[in-house]
Amino acid sequence: MQLASSGGRRLRHAALAARKLALEAERTVTRKELSAAARDAGKALDLRPAQRAVLSELVACWGEQEWDRLLVWPSNDYLMSRTGLTERAIRRILRQLIDLQLLTPKDSPNGKRYAVKDLAGQVVDAFGFDLTPVYARRGDWAAMLIEQKQLRVVQKRAFDEVTICRRAAEEALAALAEHFPELDRSAFEGELKALQARTPARSKVTLPADLMEAWQLLRTQVEDAFYEAGNAGLGVRHSNNNNGSPSKACNKGFPKKAEAVRSTEQPSEHLSPELILEACPTLSDYGQPVRDLADIVSAGRYLRASLGAHESAWAEAVEEIGTVRSAISVIYTLQLYEDDVAKNGGESRIKNPGGYFRALARMVKTGKIDLAVEILAMRRRRMA
Repeated sequence: MQLASSGGRRLRHAALAARKLALEAERTVTRKELSAAARDAGKALDLRPAQRAVLSELVACWGEQEWDRLLVWPSNDYLMSRTGLTERAIRRILRQLIDLQLLTPKDSPNGKRYAVKDLAGQVVDAFGFDLTPVYARRGDWAAMLIEQKQLRVVQKRAFDEVTICRRAAEEALAALAEHFPELDRSAFEGELKALQARTPARSKVTLPADLMEAWQLLRTQVEDAFYEAGNAGLGVRHSNNNNGSPSKACNKGFPKKAEAVRSTEQPSEHLSPELILEACPTLSDYGQPVRDLADIVSAGRYLRASLGAHESAWAEAVEEIGTVRSAISVIYTLQLYEDDVAKNGGESRIKNPGGYFRALARMVKTGKIDLAVEILAMRRRRMA
């Protein structure tokens, strides 16, 4: 038999499960408490606005009676006037709320919703909807909200990591294009575009599981390519300019006494060989005694290859700031790199020592850096 009233409905498993939920003995629930539980349920179950509106109107009908069930009996016409929804939409949403175990229907013999009153006119029972599950499951709503909050934190960290990797990869590609334009970057750029297309907006809750690993891999590959292109600092072989016979003395590769230092290149007294030796113990890599400025120049010319700096960088520096300051710039850069490696556990912020030397020489020329001041500061740090 199909009832014409909105109260008639098919039996649902969810309705039977929700009916088993009950309040604590002699527990009185206020409308405010019920409303708070309904709001938590809406957030935990991610209810749509229309579903929340209907649930909110049902809660507002609770009269705070001292019953063991939270019964309300608003008509569909009342819900339509309060929510602005059609009757068909109201019926559909009520079925959905029952399936979510938020409501339990309590049907009357004729399928109508109404209150039962005693002879004194007091409401003692009702036929309509039972809101007890909304309040009885408030522990479930709290647990679900905590889980959702934790998930949002994890997703935020994942999106932050993706953003960091993306920016690092873009910066590494820009550095490759600037310093090593001859290097083929097409594979990296293609992978970058593909990952950008796969990466969802932050408004999305779920980040693909393998996406963060793909961004981290791309960042590592591009940075490694830039590192290798820059000769990887001190981790490469020295430039071999010895084309002589291998039967000759092995120290033939050391430069002879450098050309006489011109009077116009004499540095200030603060840049004496003794001071440079105290500030830059890396001169021990030279393998020859350093007694005067000519030895400093020879050491700088020899150690230039340790930076991975091209001969053109040395020639440019000599032309701009002279051989003495060029040699001191090489020694200073090498010491700065080694100090940074020792301080940071094997890593250095100077990823391209050769490029650093070239930039340092240019700043010395323009007066942005005073070599004497930098060497003195380095010695103070070492003595401290």
